[in-house]
Amino acid sequence: MFTETKHRGTEAPRILGRPRLVKEPSRSLSVSVVRLSERPVLWLVIAAFMVGLSSLSAQQLLDRVVARVEGYAITLTDVQAALGLGVTQVPPGADPIETGTQQMIDRQLLLAEVQRFPPPEPSAAAVDREVTQLKMRAGAGLGPLMQSTGLTEGRIREIARDSLRILDYLDQRFGTTVQVGDEDVARYYREHESEFRRGGDLIPFDEAEPVARQRAGAERRRATIDQWLRDLRSRADIAINPSVRTQ
Repeated sequence: MFTETKHRGTEAPRILGRPRLVKEPSRSLSVSVVRLSERPVLWLVIAAFMVGLSSLSAQQLLDRVVARVEGYAITLTDVQAALGLGVTQVPPGADPIETGTQQMIDRQLLLAEVQRFPPPEPSAAAVDREVTQLKMRAGAGLGPLMQSTGLTEGRIREIARDSLRILDYLDQRFGTTVQVGDEDVARYYREHESEFRRGGDLIPFDEAEPVARQRAGAERRRATIDQWLRDLRSRADIAINPSVRTQ
């Protein structure tokens, strides 16, 4: 905080605490000298200001908001960090930033639900394992990713904890398995024959039925969760920056 300093007359410089009398120079000469001496300083200040603006502009570009979910801002670096750690998955040919943004919106909606109905806290060992998985997905790019996005070890651990809490919440809400009827199992088998081949030959249904039942149940569970997420989206205040493009 700056405070105003008031001067009372012209006080002479002091040497070892004792006043020293000096002759006051011409005021007009002093002003001229000061103005001349200020010019290099002024240009230095302007240059520093312009560099600061450039740096600030770059930082704002890097951290620009790509979406808001109920007022919560999702930034470009959030999306890039999630992509780098494998938190979000992008199908081949899809735009990574647009797809990653959509998945981060879903993640934020899920975290809001987790806050409302929190599952049991994951163990420290489980979080450690998830952190290891995240780092393995990033691979050799982990260091550059941390530098470019501002990720820290603590933040990676928070991401790991959030991921586990989301999974536990979904298990708590939708169960770990979904029961499906025999007709649904048979339909899954017919529609996914490529999954039930051995050496190019189709595995008989009776032999493939347990696996087909498990996968049909998992597919039904995913469809149920997807529909629930669509319902959450329809009720939420979501704003997406239309200018977001792949970097």
